[in-house]
Amino acid sequence: MKIRRIIKWVLLALLGLTVAVGVLAGSLWWYFHPSFERTDGIVYTQRHGRDLTFDIVRPKQPNGVGIALMVSGGWRSSPSDFQPWMVAPLLRRGYTIFAVSHLSQPKATVMEIVEDVNRAVRFIRHHATEYGVDPNRIGATGGSAGGHLSLMLATRGGSGPPDANDPIDRQSSSVQAVAIFYPVTDLLNLGASTENPGDGGPPKSFVKSFGPDATDPARWQEIGRALSPIYHITAKLPPTMIVHGDADTLVPLEQSQWFQAKAREAGHEVRLLVRPDKQHGWITMFWDIRQFADFFDRHLRSK
Repeated sequence: MKIRRIIKWVLLALLGLTVAVGVLAGSLWWYFHPSFERTDGIVYTQRHGRDLTFDIVRPKQPNGVGIALMVSGGWRSSPSDFQPWMVAPLLRRGYTIFAVSHLSQPKATVMEIVEDVNRAVRFIRHHATEYGVDPNRIGATGGSAGGHLSLMLATRGGSGPPDANDPIDRQSSSVQAVAIFYPVTDLLNLGASTENPGDGGPPKSFVKSFGPDATDPARWQEIGRALSPIYHITAKLPPTMIVHGDADTLVPLEQSQWFQAKAREAGHEVRLLVRPDKQHGWITMFWDIRQFADFFDRHLRSK
């Protein structure tokens, strides 16, 4: 009789555990699959004969704010690299996501890629009413190279030539808030990065990404400076948040710390969240995007 009771308790405990695991799995699935409408393949420009596109993901209840997501890692990009579940916290807050892809290096140089993502933001702003977003409330996000591109928009984005033939090119490419992961901020000082060649030149694995002139030390100083957000911080820097792991050896934490310090000198407070023992990416970083949602709520929804 005692053995039967023990078996019964064990079975009930296992049943309860199974139910709990099922509920947890179901809740996670629900959380990462918010309701949305998706429009793929909107061409915003061409580069070397190739169409460059972004995908739009509209939440069920949009809040009127757009977020340009730089789909880029190592300055390589493909529309298939983006899936809506990756930005579920933003979609659940009502943010419309514009997943911007670009031609991968070395087919396009990083200089061309920066030019193209600026064009993407101009295109989004030009069509903002059509997309249901406020042209004065556009944020940017991404990780690694995507973080770098976001900071390039934050520091060097701005009004296009007023006499441009294409009205899209007359629009501003500025963004009003940035929340990113582990960006490169200073290409002229790679510090403790495993990509540091030790001679002041471009990152070891990306020499061809910066064009043939990058191997000329004098020209590299010009190229690297132009593409380093840290040298272009002005009074117009929008609210910025960075999440970075302190065990990152590819893009060390110091890159974000230097940017934060330089911004402080210019009178801006860059929010830097350090993740202990995390390297260049970590499993729970998708939960960190909830912090991005909070940040965008404060700086974009309140406008």
